[in-house]
Amino acid sequence: MTTEIYINSARQISVQKPLTDEWFDNPIVYNEHYIRAIDPDYKEFFTPNEVRRFGKILKRALLVSREATAGKVPEAIITGTGLGCIENTEFFLKDLTFSGEELLKPTHFMNSTHNTISSLVAIDAHCHAYNTTYSHKGASFENALLDAFLQMKSRKISNALVGAHDEMTPDYFTLLQRIGYLGNGGFSGETAVAMMLENQKNENSLCKIENVEIFYGNIENLELKFPQNIDYVMIGNNGNPENDKIYFENCKKLFPNIPLLQYKNIFGESYTASAFGVYVAAVCLQKGRICEHLFIDKKNISEQKIPRNILIYNHFENKNHSFVWLTK
Repeated sequence: MTTEIYINSARQISVQKPLTDEWFDNPIVYNEHYIRAIDPDYKEFFTPNEVRRFGKILKRALLVSREATAGKVPEAIITGTGLGCIENTEFFLKDLTFSGEELLKPTHFMNSTHNTISSLVAIDAHCHAYNTTYSHKGASFENALLDAFLQMKSRKISNALVGAHDEMTPDYFTLLQRIGYLGNGGFSGETAVAMMLENQKNENSLCKIENVEIFYGNIENLELKFPQNIDYVMIGNNGNPENDKIYFENCKKLFPNIPLLQYKNIFGESYTASAFGVYVAAVCLQKGRICEHLFIDKKNISEQKIPRNILIYNHFENKNHSFVWLTK
């Protein structure tokens, strides 16, 4: 008997209104290039000690994880992060530099590692099971999702909490601009996404995950195992001409005549922004329609059909290519 995998809940904190799906019909439009996430009032969710002790990324990760699990203890917690707790790392290094290696704050050091996020979520959820973090730059989230997908398919676990978490500090934003990762046409974002994957659907299920594939190398050698009846392909174009050219050229070869959707025009760019691609596609499948601002070619708006199959395609530096197939 084949194991089916469903996204039964998903929560986000981003540059859009946090913990809601208001972006679907009323997105916040940005004209600046550097944007940070909109944080909720954490005093409503955490104790004063937690608010004071945890950095932004940890509070975001804890909150979206709590909301996604709704009190259920997951059998696995799997996290993808490109930068980890970069803000705490910067705080620690600046203290180290300007204080002459004296009077350092231990909290910044303790909370600076990449796996701090997944570990803290596990402690908060009282989960003593499988816990791991993937940090592979722009392919971090896909590796975390694939891990959960394969373990559930092999029936080692029946559910998993998959998260994607990244923050964007001013210094790192400047660095990414210098190396050309962030183009002039888009804007940066911050990621805090948690999804609860389960082998049983419920009345609140967003969609079903049919397949997850990761490919490294030349796209010419790619052999996809996806059906030909894909309704839409969601890509991670971000306004950078070199980045976007790869998407459009590959989609023209692999998915001719299939309408293309976007999401980074709403949520911005980060190493784990592809988690928003999966999240956005899942919401579209749940609602049974595509909102207008997701279409790349506006001519497709009047011809849109009820989405039943959406493929999310992401690439990083034209080396790491990932494909996530979701169905209604």
